[in-house]
Amino acid sequence: MREEALPPVDLHSRDEGRGPVVLLLHGVGLSHAVWNDVVPGLLGEFRVIAPDLRGHGQSPNPPGSHFSFAELEGDVLRLLDAKQVDRAYVVGHSGGALLALRLALDHPERVRGLVMISGSAYTDSHTRSIARRWTETYEKDGPDAFALRLLKDLYYPDWIEAHLDFADQVRASVKHFDLGPATRWSLAMEKFDEKARVPGLKMPTLIVQAMDDQVVDASHGRILRQSIPGAQIRILPETGHMVPLERPKETLEALVTFARAAEARGADPRAP
Repeated sequence: MREEALPPVDLHSRDEGRGPVVLLLHGVGLSHAVWNDVVPGLLGEFRVIAPDLRGHGQSPNPPGSHFSFAELEGDVLRLLDAKQVDRAYVVGHSGGALLALRLALDHPERVRGLVMISGSAYTDSHTRSIARRWTETYEKDGPDAFALRLLKDLYYPDWIEAHLDFADQVRASVKHFDLGPATRWSLAMEKFDEKARVPGLKMPTLIVQAMDDQVVDASHGRILRQSIPGAQIRILPETGHMVPLERPKETLEALVTFARAAEARGADPRAP
């Protein structure tokens, strides 16, 4: 059954650098800022485009949007067209990894290579229950309990202990958080299932998975690695779901190594 989709919207984005394009897609409830510690290291070799997806950051929240993957794909394709980008290395984290996978499956001609960080080929019952628990906690117990729940579920405990100032920022920010877009995107993700299609991917693919991810079980990384022909995998120990924030150095290293190798193997050398 075809997903409902409103017309695409213009996305706010960070756009810097020159070279092959790396498109960075954030996850539910976040913004392009999740990549802030990764972007500077890419700019010497790549052009980086990091959008705020609809309803997130500074991008519009269209009334009546279902935040379906068809809508999100349409927005991203509109962005690439507006920036005259034919093909990009598409990198997604969490919900953004699911979106990156959909783009690679539906529009392989636009994807030079695929990188999925903390992603999966389908949304399992565990991930659905986690997302529902966040919504219930916010509605029943309020923003502060919601923030504490997020910190516990999303981050490796030792990382939070070492970044208590960041935890305080999260607790302060959720007091002004509009849960609507995140809730609608989470509902759209509940039906996400591309298991049958991923074996057909024929592009360079990298899977980055955290061993201590409490949102997307580490087994999904192995499933993707086994399902996608030629896929590579990088597993990060003592790391939670928020890989780009917890491990920016390792994330950058994995992306640069992957993209360099793909270019050397003969990916389209044209740099939009």
